Amino acid sequence: MKLQSDFSLKPFNTFGIDVKAKLFARFDSVQELQELLQLSELKQEPKLILGGGSNLLFTKDFEGVVLQNGIKGIEIIREDENYSYIKAGGGEVWHEFVLYTLEHNLGGVENLSLIPGTVGAAPLQNIGAYGVELKDVFYELEAVNQETGQTQVFTNQDCRFGYRESVFKNDLKGQFIVTSVTFRLHKNHQLNTSYGAIKTTLQEMQITQPTIQDVSAAVCHIRQSKLPDPKQLGNAGSFFKNPEIPIILYDILKEQYPDMPAYPVSEMTVKVPAGWLIEQCGWKGKVIENYGVHKNQALVLVNYGGASGEKVRQLAYDIIHSVEEKFGISLHPEVNIM
Repeated sequence: MKLQSDFSLKPFNTFGIDVKAKLFARFDSVQELQELLQLSELKQEPKLILGGGSNLLFTKDFEGVVLQNGIKGIEIIREDENYSYIKAGGGEVWHEFVLYTLEHNLGGVENLSLIPGTVGAAPLQNIGAYGVELKDVFYELEAVNQETGQTQVFTNQDCRFGYRESVFKNDLKGQFIVTSVTFRLHKNHQLNTSYGAIKTTLQEMQITQPTIQDVSAAVCHIRQSKLPDPKQLGNAGSFFKNPEIPIILYDILKEQYPDMPAYPVSEMTVKVPAGWLIEQCGWKGKVIENYGVHKNQALVLVNYGGASGEKVRQLAYDIIHSVEEKFGISLHPEVNIM
C-alpha cells in the first residue's frame, strides 16, 4: 500500500490515454482500503476508483487520488439444490471470474464472456451482453463508504439496476467502493442463445446441443471477430448505449429505413442497435489523424496511438449530433468521460 505522486495512468486505461494522477495507490484488502481512506493527505482529495480502466476516457490529468482495486479471491460460499452462491473480490478480472464459473459448471454469466474490466466495476453499470445482464445473476455486494470507512451490504433491490445503470451511477455516485460481489448461479442451466449471432455461430461450430461452455466459446468468437483487443489497439469496447425508443417512432423510421433492426423491450418500446445508427451516418471505419471509429464495429472508438482523450470525446459528440440529426434519436455514452 504505497502512495505515489504524479503517477502515469497510461497503462491503466484501455484507451491508452497519456494522463497522470496527482496521487495513486493500490489496495489489496478491505483493511488496506480503510487505512488509505483514513490518511489525512487523502481526506479532501477527489477520488477515482480504478478497476481495469476499460470503461474510462480520460480527457485530462486527474487532480486527486486514484485508488486501484486489487482485492482478489473467488469462493463458493453456499449451495442449495438449484444454485451456487459465489463470492468474488472486486479486483478480480471479470473474464477470469467467468472462466471459474465454467470450470465449476455453473451457468448464468456465459453470455458475459470476455467483457473487459473487473468484478467490482461490473455492478456499477449493470454490464450486459447478448440478452443477459449482471442483475440476472446478482445476489449482493459489499462496499466501503468513502466517508466513514464502514462496510455496507447492498442487495439486488438496493442496487436499483437499470439498462447500464445502478444506484452507484446516480444517487450514490462516488460514495462507495465495491470490495466483493456475490452471484447466484444456476446448477441447472438455462441457456440464452436467441440474441445476436450466438445461434448462428453455434451452427457454424456444428454444435446442436450446446453447453454453457459452448455458449461462452461462441460469445468469445463473436467478440474477438468484431471488437479490437485493447492490448493491440486503444479502445473501451462499446462506447455508446443502445437507445430505447417508442415503437411509434420506430414504425415511422422503419418506413424510411426498412432495414432498421430493433429488439423488443416492452409493449411500448424497442431497442435499436447504436452501431447500426452510427454506420448509417457514415462513421464506420473513419480515421481522423490518430483516432477514429473501428472498421469492424461502429460502436467502438479507437486510439491508434498518441491521441488525446479530448479529441476522442469530441468525436463521440460529433457522432451523437449526426445520429440525432438523421434519425431524431439521442445516443448516450456508456463510457465514463473524465
